[in-house]
Amino acid sequence: MKKNLNSKIALIVAVLVVFVYGIFGVPSGVTGSALKESLVKRIHLGLDLQGGAHLILQVVVKEAVNAETDNTVGRIQQDLKTANQSFSQAYKPDPENKPEVIRVEGTAPGKASDVRSTLEAKYSNEYDVSGGGADNSWTLTMKPTVVAALEKKTDQQAIESIRDRVDTLGVSEPVIAPYGLGANQILVELPGIDDLDRVKDIIKSTARLEIHAVVGGPYKDDQEALASVGGAVPPDEVLVHGSGTVGAGSDSDSVYVLHRISVVAGNDFRSADPGTDQNGRRNVRFSLTSAAGDKFYEYTSKNVGQSMAVVMGNRVKEVATIQSAIRDSGEITGSFTPEEVEVLSKMLRTGALPASLNEIETRTVGASLGQDSIKQGVTAAIVGVLVVMGFMLVYYKGSGINANLALFLNLVILLGFMGATGATLTLPGIAGVILTIGMGVDSNVLIFERIREEVRAGKAPSAAVDQGFAHAWVTIVDTHVTTIVSAAILFLFGTGPVKGFAVTLTFGLAANLFTAVYVSRVIFDAHLNKMKPGDLVSI
Repeated sequence: MKKNLNSKIALIVAVLVVFVYGIFGVPSGVTGSALKESLVKRIHLGLDLQGGAHLILQVVVKEAVNAETDNTVGRIQQDLKTANQSFSQAYKPDPENKPEVIRVEGTAPGKASDVRSTLEAKYSNEYDVSGGGADNSWTLTMKPTVVAALEKKTDQQAIESIRDRVDTLGVSEPVIAPYGLGANQILVELPGIDDLDRVKDIIKSTARLEIHAVVGGPYKDDQEALASVGGAVPPDEVLVHGSGTVGAGSDSDSVYVLHRISVVAGNDFRSADPGTDQNGRRNVRFSLTSAAGDKFYEYTSKNVGQSMAVVMGNRVKEVATIQSAIRDSGEITGSFTPEEVEVLSKMLRTGALPASLNEIETRTVGASLGQDSIKQGVTAAIVGVLVVMGFMLVYYKGSGINANLALFLNLVILLGFMGATGATLTLPGIAGVILTIGMGVDSNVLIFERIREEVRAGKAPSAAVDQGFAHAWVTIVDTHVTTIVSAAILFLFGTGPVKGFAVTLTFGLAANLFTAVYVSRVIFDAHLNKMKPGDLVSI
């Protein structure tokens, strides 16, 4: 009895049309060059094929912990003053080795319970509070769970900041993700980028522009600066080098004593743009967030006539006298090079890194090497397909045409998926395509060999085809599911190129289940409908 295959054929044609659109989109024409241009736009090439920059960066999370405890020191000072609790100093005894530890000294004798209540009410969720003995001192230690959460948050913020900065470079399909082979490491792959130094300057620059209150300076060297503070820098102050004078040039160097805790910094900046002032000097015009603007206004209104320092990259760029209260906008004019002004404004717009980055590995992949990889990979794929198709035609005769049609549709579906989803094709991805071809042929071999066995057993062509597909189905699903699970593990724990291999292999296998079982069966049924009684299947 002949089968009605109209609905099945319509489904196959619809799938073919959808994925052909995925490959080419809407081309500007039907010429070879127009189709090639559409194909290149839809199928993105990875770093190893297109060339570009590859970096593995280490996030210095200790700096984020230091910044958090610096803020806490300022809050503790304010809270104790608000509660009318006297103290001599609040500081971090060892910010380099133990940034999570804060010390409060010189609280009033007999007020231990009041001080403990103030500290625990505000900070017990994040810090372990101890002390209050005969020396009237207290120690706040950030809890390990809080430190771990802060480090994780710092890694994520660093990834987001790097992604924002990479977007300003106009890179297509960048890879910016945690690097699973090391703690607090980030993998950055930028296809099409060959100026590695410029990329590193933009990505790694903390560009943490800060405004600090000036305690003293400028001094000619560290010795003179130390002498001004009695030979030892107080815990809440810091020595910072820099010119501090507009137009002084990068060669001049002075030393300033600044308050350690900044007035505004980092993410307090809402926008920034490069420009020049009325005298033609390079500057950066900035605006602050609402909260930071209120804080800056409170500080400047109380310190008119005092000095404040603009610090970038741990160097004083400018020291200015506060003439009047400033709220949420201003200009920074200093001894900037054109590149510094551009980078600074870009970094402030995209957000400061929460911590600096150390290079673990940096390298570039040349475009010529990528072209060689594409040429050799495509050649391997074409040769592989032709050899397989030839083998199927010789060994399985007419049924080999069936297998080759299904194999062609499999490749169309795979490439259409990559074009429609914007997936990146890597060199391992090409290997995944080639492996998919092999898996597709393997499925057809299982089916055809089973049909041959049924034909040898004397069954009619239609019964032999039915039994061949029915018995081979379980084996095909088992092999495909096992391979897909392996590919999923590669995707979860692999890096960029390995993930590309996993993606192409997974979807290629899914497409193969459709083509080898459904499409191939429809082709067989269409052939059986045309066979006359007594004809044999060509297999």
